[in-house]
Amino acid sequence: MTQTMHASVVPYTDAQLQALMEALYQRYSYDFRDYSLPSQRRRLNHALERFQCDSLSALQRIVLDDAVAFGQLLQILTVPVTQMFRDPGFFLALRQQVIPVLKTYPSPRIWVAGCCTGEEALSLAIVLHEEGLLARSLIYATDINPQALEKAATGVYSILRMEQASADYLAAGGTGRLEDYYTVAHATVRFDARLLEHINYADHSLATDSVFAETQLICCRNVLIYFNKTLQDRALGLFHESLCHRGFLGLGSREVANFSSVADDFEPLPEAEKLYRKRARKHASGVRHDT
Repeated sequence: MTQTMHASVVPYTDAQLQALMEALYQRYSYDFRDYSLPSQRRRLNHALERFQCDSLSALQRIVLDDAVAFGQLLQILTVPVTQMFRDPGFFLALRQQVIPVLKTYPSPRIWVAGCCTGEEALSLAIVLHEEGLLARSLIYATDINPQALEKAATGVYSILRMEQASADYLAAGGTGRLEDYYTVAHATVRFDARLLEHINYADHSLATDSVFAETQLICCRNVLIYFNKTLQDRALGLFHESLCHRGFLGLGSREVANFSSVADDFEPLPEAEKLYRKRARKHASGVRHDT
């Protein structure tokens, strides 16, 4: 397939796009080879404009020779976009159906995969705090974008985003006021360090890395939509491996576990927004043992 471009840009094929991704992997060990092609095209078209390149080969020469330029391209390829309490119905379902189970564990571990700049992990920390569970919980928040992780660790965000965040917080079952959790400084807000100390931000790639801990809840929302089927299956396999017996998985509003290679290993929660539970293990008799 040939990509239609602006007249001043040389069109490129899927094969050329994939060759660039292979070159990036060999040079920098960032693996975008199994990301969705339509998504990659949109991002690379933006990158061609950003770098003022008239061809994909010109862009490739720049980013392979200049690590700083690659860092700039990485910001485009990873789409660092998120918000607090996104899809508030999801967080409400967490409060009602998942948190009561998490309370039965002495030290719940939660993995936010593809955490971007940290808003979702922080939202989870607030929910856990209000449910009396944060003090004995640990949230692993992972991403491949080092700049996003650095920003997430600061807990500092634009005040312009707080009006929508406050409304979504209340719709998600918030028991107080979102502003109780941050202080205002000029055009930014800084969230309470007591929330951040329960979040461990770290580099992790769903394309190349393995499971690092047993968890009771995994949230990977609006990430799988950027993967092709092969990478979606790999990621869901990692989640299945990481989750404890009868652990929970949360996906984005446009994502499903139903058609993956591990589809039979997850069951959707009733009346919940994209929340799944790991099915009980089958013994040799073929009977599931559920507790």
